[in-house]
This record gives sequence, C-alpha cells and structure tokens, in this order.
Amino acid sequence: MEHDALDAGEARYELVISVDARRSGQYSDAEKPRMRERIYRVLETAFAQAGVGRDAVHMEDRGDGVLVSVPGRIAATRLLGLWMVEVHENLREENRSLLVPLGLRVAMHVGPVRHDSRGISGRAVDLTCRLADSAVARQLLDRERADLVLAVSDSLYVDVVSAGGKFIEPARFSPARLGLKEGEVSAWFHLPGRPAPDIGPIAPEEPGAPAGGPPAAPVGGPEAALAAMDAALAARAAAAAGRRVDDSNRDDEDGADRYRAQGDLSVHRNNVYQQPVHIGRVTGDSHRKD
Repeated sequence: MEHDALDAGEARYELVISVDARRSGQYSDAEKPRMRERIYRVLETAFAQAGVGRDAVHMEDRGDGVLVSVPGRIAATRLLGLWMVEVHENLREENRSLLVPLGLRVAMHVGPVRHDSRGISGRAVDLTCRLADSAVARQLLDRERADLVLAVSDSLYVDVVSAGGKFIEPARFSPARLGLKEGEVSAWFHLPGRPAPDIGPIAPEEPGAPAGGPPAAPVGGPEAALAAMDAALAARAAAAAGRRVDDSNRDDEDGADRYRAQGDLSVHRNNVYQQPVHIGRVTGDSHRKD
C-alpha cells in the first residue's frame, strides 16, 4: 500500500480491522498453515467481491489472524456492509468441508493510525485488537455456535452503524461494557445473519472488570462454553433469590454467630441424625412434617 508519508509521527484516520481465529492454539503445527490459508482466502476474496482493491488496504500477518487498515477514501459502510456479508458467506463455504469449523472474531474501529516501515500503531489499533479478543466476542462465538462475530467500537456504531445502510442493520447489534486494561469501554456486537445477540448472560471477565462474573470460555468447544454459561446463570439466580449468605457469616468478637439472608436459611452444626429427617419447610397441600 502506498502512503503520502511514512513518517510515524503523522497519524491519519483510518478504519482498523482485526481478525482473529477461534482457539488457534488448539491447531497443530501441521494444521496452522491450512488455517492461515483459509483466513486469507476468505478475507481477500471478500475484498475483491466488495470492489476493494487488495493494493488499497494495508494488511499485516498476526500468525492466527490479520490486522487491516483501510484509508478514509474507502467508505466504512462498504466494509461494515457488503464486505462483512462476503466474509461471512466465504467463511460458511470454507466450513462446509471441515469437521472442525473455522471461527473468526472480527473487530472494527475508526481512529488515528500511524504507519511506519514495519506496520501500523496507535490507540485505535490497540482498541480494535482488544475488541476482537474480548471475552464477549469469544463467548458469543462459542455459545451461539456461530462462524463469525463482529465487534465495533461505540464511536463507530454511533457515527456509522446507527444510520444503517446497505447490508447494515443497526437493530441487529447489541451493546456491552468491557473492562479492558485501559479501562471500561462500550462496544457493539453482531452475529451476521442472526438477530441481535443476547449479551446479558455473558458478563465478560477481563482485566479491570468487576470480580464475580463467569470465567472466560473454557477450552473444549461449544459444549464446555454452554456448561460455563449455565453455571454462571445458576449462581446469579441463587444470588438474586437471596439464598447466598454474605461475608458476615462468621463468628463475631462477642462469640455469637450472625447471619443475614433474604429468604430461607438453615444452619446445622455438629448434628447427629439417627432417623430420616426433613429440614426445611413443607409447601403445597401436604401438612406432614418429618
């Protein structure tokens, strides 16, 4: 890609795209070259189908993905709309012949980008890569058994996506708050060809995010991710029902035990039961008590 200037001190506003492969670490050394070949075939074919010349964009290899920057003379709507449609369709075509489908996390953001002889840099690049690597993007891809998830920055959604356009449906994006290393940010997530995803149950756990959320998607595929989601939902339901005893459940200095709960609470210590017993209340029409 030719630039008017290669001075690293000069920044220009460009669309940054980060593409990462799902669970790339689980590919063997023999499989990774084929995975990379598929990624490039999907992306480059989509550029051609969207009428974006390969020499008009900057592409950097990232081993398990690709980092792209697109100059401002190419409309962001073309990349968000037609290009994403073609990426999704090309990826589905590739996956038809694969036992383990290739999954891609794609993120986009517009911001100042600096070019030098080795590539691109800047906060816009950092944010885009963080969005593609976020727990929400990872878990959505697994939980929904999707081929592709798209994450866009809040500013890109407000400035471009929200206005709609050809193949751009803002109602199919869902917002989420992400706790990144640099602090909390807002982002929007989309699963091509599907309604707006339900972000609520995911609650990402990332550096800087509040503790207590579910862990990142476990290694093991969609089934393991679903199991993690179910466990997180069960924990939240129990907390909402007031069945969780808080940290005050310990001996105070005066020797008395104090408990605080919203709902039913049973405490049993050093008990020996000689016969079958029922602990708790009896509901319904039955009046029997054990």
